[in-house]
Amino acid sequence: MTAPARTDRGSEELIRAEEPVLAHNYHSLPVVVARAEGAWVEDVEGRRYLDMLAGYSALNFGHRHPALIEAAHRQLDRLTLTSRAFHNDRLAGFAERLAALTGTDMVLPMNTGAEAVESGIKVARKWAYDVKGVPADRATIVVAADNFHGRTTTIVSFSTDETARCGFGPFTPGFRIVPYNDLAALEAAVDETTAAVLIEPIQGEAGVLIPDDGYLAGVRELTRRKGCLFVADEIQSGLGRTGHTLAVEHESVVPDVVLLGKALGGGIVPVSAVVGKREVLGVLHPGEHGSTFGGNPLAAAVGTAVVELLETGEFQRRAAELGAVLREGLAALVGRGVVGFRARGLWAGVDVDPALGSGREISERLMREGILVKDTHGSTIRLAPPLTVTAEELTGALGTLEKVLTS
Repeated sequence: MTAPARTDRGSEELIRAEEPVLAHNYHSLPVVVARAEGAWVEDVEGRRYLDMLAGYSALNFGHRHPALIEAAHRQLDRLTLTSRAFHNDRLAGFAERLAALTGTDMVLPMNTGAEAVESGIKVARKWAYDVKGVPADRATIVVAADNFHGRTTTIVSFSTDETARCGFGPFTPGFRIVPYNDLAALEAAVDETTAAVLIEPIQGEAGVLIPDDGYLAGVRELTRRKGCLFVADEIQSGLGRTGHTLAVEHESVVPDVVLLGKALGGGIVPVSAVVGKREVLGVLHPGEHGSTFGGNPLAAAVGTAVVELLETGEFQRRAAELGAVLREGLAALVGRGVVGFRARGLWAGVDVDPALGSGREISERLMREGILVKDTHGSTIRLAPPLTVTAEELTGALGTLEKVLTS
């Protein structure tokens, strides 16, 4: 790693210093990261930790991947922002290669994952009015319970997480919520006003919930038959995490629209995108949607470097191969503190025996042993290491989890 950054304040003092000046919208683990490289981070005191969260998949390629850092440095010396008032010389190549990687026709570049979801909602509604012929202001979108698509006011309007919703109404209308992994309920909710079905191929925040085989194919068949769009939120599940470029590829499904983010920025800059069919994204016209920073030259340069890494297939293969190591290691812990788990590629939701502690408590114990994970609901923790992690590092982390659960 690079030389330690100089600081005159330790972890405890820095955490205390945040309290009066930062809004309290996160309950972070009490670790203050100062440096990072690959799958490892260091705190301000120089303690090392294996990062088994990877920024909720934003760091799929690890911290400071040399190819991504080089692309960012090179672009920083040339041009960083023009706004979309002008063209820039990096955007066309980024869009061409991202469309080719995902098997789509067009790209709408944005910044954050929530912006990609909001943009996907706007595109679906515009398509419903211009193409499907839904009467003005009557378009509906069907979503799944226990979803996580972001925290803007529109998105929390169709969340079933009361922590995300309480105190933020009135809520945006036009959404119908059905149980996840329930094709019959989905069929009943879709009607002539439905613009789209918006789902995560794997529900990450809910605990890495993987639907039954055939569910995604069923969603694709149903939306095609009912004449509405299938919008897949691959912001966490996409770009190599599950062993394929996109998680929908596990069922050979091609949605009409795919939402991308997190890993698309390589852990360097926020980059997101809506990618999809020309007849869908083509409904947008100048002035109807935009973003000052969306598609900026720095983001396009880093995004192109990310696509180049994925074009080789190396990271998808690593996720698949190391995913087998992860599943085998977790299976050995069932009955030894683990009551169940769900895993696909290098992504797992692990249900810990509640008698051993909450997910937060388990995460704190792992942190003290040099492993960083994050809890979700109840006694569930999430594992999503960088795709650059080694088998030895992964096995070591699982050994530490066993130690924490059985000591």
